[in-house]
Amino acid sequence: MDVRKIKTLIELINSSDIAEIEIKEGEESVRISRSSSVSTTNYVAAPAAPQAIPAPVSASAVAETAAPPAQTGEVIESPMVGTFYRASSPTSKSFVEIGQTVAVGDVLCIIEAMKMLNQIESDKAGTITKVLVENEQPVEFGQPLFVVE
Repeated sequence: MDVRKIKTLIELINSSDIAEIEIKEGEESVRISRSSSVSTTNYVAAPAAPQAIPAPVSASAVAETAAPPAQTGEVIESPMVGTFYRASSPTSKSFVEIGQTVAVGDVLCIIEAMKMLNQIESDKAGTITKVLVENEQPVEFGQPLFVVE
């Protein structure tokens, strides 16, 4: 199901008195429900079990977690929202380690978004000095992932 359609549905729910809606499109379905003050969204791709998308976080909490710590070097940011993976599988070694030299185009990590695995390549050359995200953690668009000097 198209993300734009899901966003439109969320906007429609928020602007109406409807508390819950579920739409099925082929094998995919979307269920959107809201309570009095917090809205939650579930996305289900049949036949998998429902997976909850985290509820919205206050703007001040996002600002505190999204602000990069003071550091030297250039920051490589997440180009999308998803789940951060340092390696291609749990038993594989990480794509990059602290102290490793990378070139433009080297794969740094994988971000899973809507069951799609997206290889994130370096847009800077240098040495990895910090990894700012833990493995298997959710990341936001523009969130700092690595520091390269």
